[in-house]
Amino acid sequence: MKSIRLLSLLCALFIAGSISAQKIVVKSGSLKDLKGATSIKTVYDYSNLGVGDFSNEDDYIAKRMEESEKNKPGSGPAWKEKWFADREKQYEPKFEELLGKYLPDVKIGKDVESDIILNVHTTFIEPGFNVGVMRRPAFTNLTFTFTKAGSEIAVVEMLKSPGADAMGFDFDAAYRIQESYAKAGKSLSSYIKKQTK
Repeated sequence: MKSIRLLSLLCALFIAGSISAQKIVVKSGSLKDLKGATSIKTVYDYSNLGVGDFSNEDDYIAKRMEESEKNKPGSGPAWKEKWFADREKQYEPKFEELLGKYLPDVKIGKDVESDIILNVHTTFIEPGFNVGVMRRPAFTNLTFTFTKAGSEIAVVEMLKSPGADAMGFDFDAAYRIQESYAKAGKSLSSYIKKQTK
């Protein structure tokens, strides 16, 4: 019983440490030009993506498909299809939901008409894991490029946006990654508000 409590405490400390490790840096330009914005169109870029221990997403996909096939023959293609579908079904809507929640006067989305474009480039995904007694949160590294009327106004880098369920029920990697995008949306909106005061 003591060892389970100790393990739970260590996991909680690890998760807390991961959450506090998030970093936001303005690489170029200024977010001040977003002051008074009423709309932002989002576009998403997953090129040159590293995942987990793999610097190339294709290598990660090949490995996971192979593992899926070993566990259940014929399941590899379905896993791959879900991996890509989760972006549009889960990650992107959650990012936009939280970004919009904390910027309530700004209309945000892929279908929004706006002269302000936010390119969300995911450069790295750590899917994390949860096996009950041990877990590691997901996190994403993202680069946000804002353009206005075709001219770049700011590039913001966000490293280690954490994704986990506070209650520990995040057994699905897609859910953990979704929560990382939610945290990214919330953190970016807070940062924009501070920079445009």
